[in-house]
Amino acid sequence: MHNKSLTRLTLSAAIAASLMSGVLVSQNASAQDNTQAQGNTSTANKGAPQAADAKSTKTLQEVVVTGTPTVGGIRKIDASFSITSATAEQIKQANPKSTADLLKIAPGLWPESTGGQTGANVEIAGFPGGGDAPFFTMQMMGSPLYGMPTLSFFEQSTIFRLDDTIERAEILQGGPSVVFGDGQIGATANFILKQGSAKPTGSVGITYGSEGLWRADGFYGFKLAEGWYGSVGGFWRTSDGVRSPQFKADKGGQFTATVSHDIGTNGSLMLYARLLDDKNQFITPIPLIQHGSDKFSAYPGFDPLTDTYYSKAIQHVHLAGYPGGGTDANLANGRGAKMTFFGGNFDYDLGDGWSISDKFLLNGGDVDTNALFSGSNPASLNDMLYNTPAGFGGLVLPAGAATANYVNGGAVDPNQSVIHQGWWYIHKHLKNINNDFRLSKELFEGNTLTAGLYLAHYTDDDKWALGNQMLMSNTPNARPITVTYNKGGQTYYVTDNQGLLDNGGYNITEHGVATNKAFYLSDSWRIDRWLFDASARLENQHASNRVCNLSNVDLDHNPLTLYNNSVPVCNGTFSTTDYDKTHTSWTVGANYELADNMSVYARVNKGVHFGDFDNALRGNTTGNTAPLQKVQNFEAGFKYQSDLIYADISVYHKQFNGLTYQPTDGQGVPVGKQLLYGSDSKGVNLSGAVMPIDHLRLQLVANYLDGHYSHYTGCIPYVNSVAGNGCAPINGVQLQRQPKFRYMFTPSYKIPFSWGDVTAFVTYTHVGSHTQDQSGLQQLGTYHTWDFGVVANVEQNWELRLQGTNITNELGLTESNSRIFGSASGSDGVILARPLEGREVNFQVKYKF
Repeated sequence: MHNKSLTRLTLSAAIAASLMSGVLVSQNASAQDNTQAQGNTSTANKGAPQAADAKSTKTLQEVVVTGTPTVGGIRKIDASFSITSATAEQIKQANPKSTADLLKIAPGLWPESTGGQTGANVEIAGFPGGGDAPFFTMQMMGSPLYGMPTLSFFEQSTIFRLDDTIERAEILQGGPSVVFGDGQIGATANFILKQGSAKPTGSVGITYGSEGLWRADGFYGFKLAEGWYGSVGGFWRTSDGVRSPQFKADKGGQFTATVSHDIGTNGSLMLYARLLDDKNQFITPIPLIQHGSDKFSAYPGFDPLTDTYYSKAIQHVHLAGYPGGGTDANLANGRGAKMTFFGGNFDYDLGDGWSISDKFLLNGGDVDTNALFSGSNPASLNDMLYNTPAGFGGLVLPAGAATANYVNGGAVDPNQSVIHQGWWYIHKHLKNINNDFRLSKELFEGNTLTAGLYLAHYTDDDKWALGNQMLMSNTPNARPITVTYNKGGQTYYVTDNQGLLDNGGYNITEHGVATNKAFYLSDSWRIDRWLFDASARLENQHASNRVCNLSNVDLDHNPLTLYNNSVPVCNGTFSTTDYDKTHTSWTVGANYELADNMSVYARVNKGVHFGDFDNALRGNTTGNTAPLQKVQNFEAGFKYQSDLIYADISVYHKQFNGLTYQPTDGQGVPVGKQLLYGSDSKGVNLSGAVMPIDHLRLQLVANYLDGHYSHYTGCIPYVNSVAGNGCAPINGVQLQRQPKFRYMFTPSYKIPFSWGDVTAFVTYTHVGSHTQDQSGLQQLGTYHTWDFGVVANVEQNWELRLQGTNITNELGLTESNSRIFGSASGSDGVILARPLEGREVNFQVKYKF
């Protein structure tokens, strides 16, 4: 299963080639970003003191614009908050497997990249998320991509792809983000686009990957007229995937264009448009064997690094319970996105200390999900038919009466291991428009007051078909199974002819509409080496969600077809929930510049997380929605840079209240009232580097978290179909899905030659102990990975790049079966979980002009 000799050869070659070049984080003080020359400075920085060329800029002198009130941004050494930035080259050298995976370059952020290109779970140290990305916002040119950070079957990285049109990324945690933008209390990643330049420049690249990847990338920036510039770029790719589903795992592309205009010396205008059409496999948990509490090994017949249940045999289905009379669905459409974006930034210096800034974004499209979702643990066909009635929803078959066949023919061995999983289809249509207007005035030397107005209006139109349990072989590239049985001379159909045990357990339509209105004030005041700021935001979210009511219907009026005798479908009536909340968030910070290369800061903020259409409104009545989730965060930090050392260290204490848990029965139906609890977390984040000799760089990104649940007495009752029902105390339990300790160590070395240079690097990542849910009963263990890269710049025009991830084929888990609360391991040690993908190596040839 593991090609150990290839692993050793690859790792040895990567290390021997040398170590690494300025990687993954903004802390690369002397990295050469060849792609930076392809675009002028972004609109966000025009009209302000510009950062120097990347070859000579010290990291602490770099200007960042995310989370700052004024147009010109702020130098990192002056920022009283934690922010990570990465150039286009540093983004590539981070080896991100997806857009969300790039977030790992920021200490304290841990994206789970085991689910594929989209649908990531983004964990932020000290923020009790546990799935999706409720405390994460993605921005393009400073505008949030959607009005709510997350919905069911949607998080914002799903509608954004990395390519050569990106100039740089800035990742902000906490700090002033509770006031600016969409008021995100957790983390915000802002992607700045490349723009055209007076001298036409561009690049064309072709990539081949070991997972059957073919990808084309391009970018071209040019002058349109005096003071006007344009750019176009994007990518197209197709891939079989590391876990090949027997059809294309990823297929599609993205196109981006910009037009920018310098308005004399006083300001700038930039407009941008983007088209995204990409289909991506959503990776389902596979079986493993658990040993003890946190050790795992391969399940017989499954390679945990490369196998998947997906196959051509289960690719196409007809889902009869889908709202409106049923629909056809295709696994190859995956969890992808088909979106259009149009936005713009306008910055202008009015004179006499006045300036204005406006950012807007209009976008919309489809973000559909076609995927398998884990059901029960596997069992032999014989046990599934006769000995585990819960596996068929309580149906007990007469002994020996059943007939089981594969859909394409052939009887199924009674000893064959089988499983049933939900074949879910969710059609999601999103629309969003937001605008952020700011007016700043320098009241007196060193003091600037900024007033802002943020408006967002957005909708969500859904049709869901959840359930659709399909009986299939418990094998890689599974085969569907049909079951009938005979009783009293009658033949009963347990499944339909596709192997579906039901026609959906939750077939709804949903229409959500929301408007956010926020007014904020911010004052910054520089006194000698001190920089103080104080900001406040008053925000109102008014949302409504209309969901169809369900009635159980016999779809074909045939009592012998057991799979559709009682299917919940929309009955023509609706339940509407209104949600109208207003809250004030605020932050105060102070930064002291000890020297030109060293500063300390302290900050306190208090923010709020509003509910979304699914996790506050749906399922509740008006006036009985979940309370606001509130956080207060105390943080302090130290920044230092010299020719030898770079260090950015922060400590924090985060306190949450208003967290909710909804008990459910064995079918997942809510029972009883929501339970309220909180959390308390302390931790340390570190980004650092040592440059002991020329061309050698040793870099570390690390965080330590001591976080636990709080403010709940007693225990949480739960239903567990695998390990048995129970009640779990959660006070003092480690925050779910968040490692206590994580670090990435990246040594690099750059070798100059007369014809160019070669940079080689390796990254060792350690992920500490982490758990599945609030109970802490399902441990997920620890793991470590090795990634590598070798980049050669040949003369002025050619770039060759060889990079790989998980080259030692490490078996590590990010989550288990998320529909099982408590222990997810059966008596036989079998567990359904998402392990890391196996080794993936890509080679790119790029021509730059």
